[in-house]
Amino acid sequence: MPAAEPVNLKGKVRHLPDRPGVYLMKDRLGRIIYVGKANSLKKRVSSYFQRSRGQTLHPKIRALITMIADFDTIEVKSEPEALLLESRLIKQWKPKYNTDFTDDKRFLLVRVDPAEELPRFRLTRIKKYDHSRYFGPFVHGDLLRKTLAQMRRQSGILLSDARPQKLPDGTWQLYDDVRQELYGFPNIVTAEDYGLRVETACAFLEGKSREWLDSLRGEMQAAAQKQSFEKAAELRDVIFALEKTLEKTRKFERARPLARAGGNALAALGTALGLPAPPNTMECFDISHISGTFVVASMVRFTGGQPDKDQYRRFQIKSFIGNDDFRAMEEVVGRRYRRLRDEGKSFPALLVVDGGRGQVGAALKAFIALGLEPPPLIGLAKKRETIVFPDERPPLNLPTSHPGLQLLQRLRDEAHRFANTYNADLRSKKIRESVLDDLPGLGRVRRVALMEHFGSMERLRAAGREEIRQVAGFGPKLTAELHAFLHRADARNAN
Repeated sequence: MPAAEPVNLKGKVRHLPDRPGVYLMKDRLGRIIYVGKANSLKKRVSSYFQRSRGQTLHPKIRALITMIADFDTIEVKSEPEALLLESRLIKQWKPKYNTDFTDDKRFLLVRVDPAEELPRFRLTRIKKYDHSRYFGPFVHGDLLRKTLAQMRRQSGILLSDARPQKLPDGTWQLYDDVRQELYGFPNIVTAEDYGLRVETACAFLEGKSREWLDSLRGEMQAAAQKQSFEKAAELRDVIFALEKTLEKTRKFERARPLARAGGNALAALGTALGLPAPPNTMECFDISHISGTFVVASMVRFTGGQPDKDQYRRFQIKSFIGNDDFRAMEEVVGRRYRRLRDEGKSFPALLVVDGGRGQVGAALKAFIALGLEPPPLIGLAKKRETIVFPDERPPLNLPTSHPGLQLLQRLRDEAHRFANTYNADLRSKKIRESVLDDLPGLGRVRRVALMEHFGSMERLRAAGREEIRQVAGFGPKLTAELHAFLHRADARNAN
């Protein structure tokens, strides 16, 4: 190694930022031999080249330092982001001098399966493409478990240890032990009532936590003023756990290197699929439902390998009621491309459906019914990320490191996220509006008239009697009954 090389390394260190990040040490052949994280890239990387520390270092570290010929750094926004990125890069490169993450251990996720009648909040380390909702990854496992325990007390949700029992009248008993007294929520609920708790807890995990945290801080201050220091300390620990759990971390396991290499990924995908040119425009469809109800579909569009969110579309299924992914796929594909045809707009360079041969066949059937020539069409089946074609070509399995496959996964994941979000929105709206079903004498026509006039339950609840009287079909008596009913419901929810 040339004698001047350490001086060059030290010069490079001087230009590093005093910010969190990940550093990659390389040998003289450019191979990555060590990946590390740092709260301060400048301080951490410079420590490798301080001669005064040489005798105090572990022999393995001293051996590493003699091999370093160059290094790269990646700046991030926080220490948790650095930890996540360090883990991903170690799994990707398997550097010689790393040991901590080579067991392929993953960070914890929270999984909520909306197909369950009473969805529970479970911990997992592996994300599957199974229409569940996933939150995370979360760096601090112990604090995450404390957070879920607090969410159970705060929102009345079920965790993985719960064994709810369905009662003869269709309601559910959540617990049959002392927990029904401890958690302070009604223990016998309908699935719809419990669904509201799930949506509240999911919103918290998505980062909508300000009101809850402000409330806890207020409780902590009140306890301290009353000199209930033990209670104040307990609340302080809870707040710390919640804040650290929800500290912003970007999802590096899904942040594939497409922003910098979108053209390369598109070219690689076009070659793998045998397309005449890279698919600069791609559209992907996904179907989402909960046990055959709230069936919806999403369509997302990527341009140049990046999301084109102005072109995203959402669909409610209109042609049938029930659970049939194939019919749903045929309907929404037909609606999308009939409209593009009628508006004289071009089709995408590649059409992707979430699923296997059945979903591909359904999409193709939609084009046949319209008498249209489909664009290049594939399905991406979840089990082994298998690419399925509409013709006689055999299924294709690309390596997981293939940039074209990673681009398809990102496209499919975005369609899946968009469909799930729409499904959750509709479900929450239906649950909120179903309260009107409990008012005797309020038929479907009047319920529809109320929703058309006010637009939401929130605006209806805030309306005065005179405003309700303006809706067709509402005389003084029914208006008074509805107004009183809504305020009784608000009082029950407040308690």
